[in-house]
Amino acid sequence: MDFAQCCEPLLDGAPAPTAEALMRSRFTAFARGEEDHLFRTWHPRTRPRGPYADPDITWTGLTIVSTQGGGPTDDTGEVEFVARWIREGGVSGSVHEHSRFSRRAGRWFYLDGDLVENDS
Repeated sequence: MDFAQCCEPLLDGAPAPTAEALMRSRFTAFARGEEDHLFRTWHPRTRPRGPYADPDITWTGLTIVSTQGGGPTDDTGEVEFVARWIREGGVSGSVHEHSRFSRRAGRWFYLDGDLVENDS
């Protein structure tokens, strides 16, 4: 699925149909520095102060590992993902997180997450 079908409508303010769709749009927002989308989709109870996106990081890929709940009729959902990044100078890494999402008034919000330890 390309940007116009996947994430662009969500970055423009359309509600995400699922927690996974919101996760994908948030990854895109981090990659593009879309601070407004990150602010709007972070649950008000757990949202830290911005800025949220680090301009020194280039996000290079997202893999959804698993999802639980988070469907169009659910009020909660969980998404496990791995997001890969690179910094100037070639330093690279990844974030492996088990994220929780909550739906309020028909809109999905990122609630919080736990980092998953690397096996290495």
